[in-house]
Amino acid sequence: MANRTETDGLGPIDVPQTALWGAQTQRSLRYFSIGQELIPREMIESYAILKRACAVANAASGRLAKEKADLIIRICDEIMSGMHDRHFPLHVWMTGSGTQFNMNVNEVIANRASQITGQKLGSKKPLHPNDDVNMAQSTNDTFPSAMYIASALTTHRRLIPALERLQGAIAHKAAQWKHIVKVGRTHLQDAVPITLGQEWEGYAGMLEDNLQRLEQARDGLFPLALGGTALGTGVNTDPQFATRACKEIARLTHLDFSSGTNKFALQGAHDALVHLSSTLRTLAGSLFKIANDIRLLACGPRAGLGELNLPVNEPGSSIMPGKINPTQAEALTMLCLQVMGNDVVVGMGGAGGMLDMNAYKPLMIQNIMQSLTLLHDGMENFRCFLIEGTTANEEHIRKQLDHSLVLVTALSPSIGYDKASQVAHHAVEHGLSPRQSALALGFMTGEEYDRVANPKLMLQPNITPPKA
Repeated sequence: MANRTETDGLGPIDVPQTALWGAQTQRSLRYFSIGQELIPREMIESYAILKRACAVANAASGRLAKEKADLIIRICDEIMSGMHDRHFPLHVWMTGSGTQFNMNVNEVIANRASQITGQKLGSKKPLHPNDDVNMAQSTNDTFPSAMYIASALTTHRRLIPALERLQGAIAHKAAQWKHIVKVGRTHLQDAVPITLGQEWEGYAGMLEDNLQRLEQARDGLFPLALGGTALGTGVNTDPQFATRACKEIARLTHLDFSSGTNKFALQGAHDALVHLSSTLRTLAGSLFKIANDIRLLACGPRAGLGELNLPVNEPGSSIMPGKINPTQAEALTMLCLQVMGNDVVVGMGGAGGMLDMNAYKPLMIQNIMQSLTLLHDGMENFRCFLIEGTTANEEHIRKQLDHSLVLVTALSPSIGYDKASQVAHHAVEHGLSPRQSALALGFMTGEEYDRVANPKLMLQPNITPPKA
């Protein structure tokens, strides 16, 4: 492959002739070719948004010539469209500040400017990657700001809508099944009656709570470190830079980004990202429970609970003909465990900042973006290929209810806990129904039993207090 020579503060280095990156990016490729994980692609768009906003702010202050700012804006628009993704080849496992990725962005913008204006690649004309593209910036404030932008945008654009769709699909099933009375279970043992709709209302409510948590966590990402430069002091910026740049970021993203009031806190730690990650872990826990419940309720179909019929998407076995497995639930629970593991890493990375800067930034954003992607994709598949096609096995549910002991609880207010317990044990020992057992023991008449042991009366508060 033909090369050209570029230079940085350490001297010359060969760069592939057609690459838009420059010397510092090439050094990173040489010394940090570790693993297969690249800096998350969402960071490319976020950095382009940030660089565009900085150019607007620097032009407004008069520090950056209008023609240079316009060129940066044009190229950032190209990057935001995905036009130059192949020129961002850096790995996650690099410097903990992300400096080389910031320089990767600066160099691509500078070299693309040279390309547009007919200058030689690497000439740093008409834009210098540090003096012009990186004006009023440091990696220490831009990389965390780009992390916050990427995380907030992905949460807002992808995760929250996917969660809303899944929550809506589950709520629809809950409404559809509100009339189906079934056996409720605690400790995996028969408990009291509940409707299938009420059970699924619980799932819908869990996801509704997660929506609120996610929105709060997203909003916590809006104050940005941008303008703090190296340590939070704002050295090499003008007094209006941070406000102007963050206002432009808010305009470009349609989210309420702002200049953070305490940039020392924002640069020394990234607690808002840790909070977002913990919220993703909480969502993963809810999804894990829901998926496990559904595959348990569907287990069988003839030798298990068999209350739900899951969609038949693919053969479940290479040796057992006709076997169908709850594969969407299995995929969702696996990715939920990965998200939980990612949160451990993000928490440790967030706690690992030393003195005035956190040096675990690429690790943190890698794990957060993977969690966001997995949760989005997993929820979409779970909704489309399992939830929407699941049906209730009403006949089987009714038979289970008829043969269960769940109605015994309704007897306690009438005959007392001890006698009701005797009814249950006598029914089990002699293979009787609860009604037959209560009558055999002489605790109730048939009319009394039928009046108090109606399962539909057990689906809400059902005791009339005595008159004063």
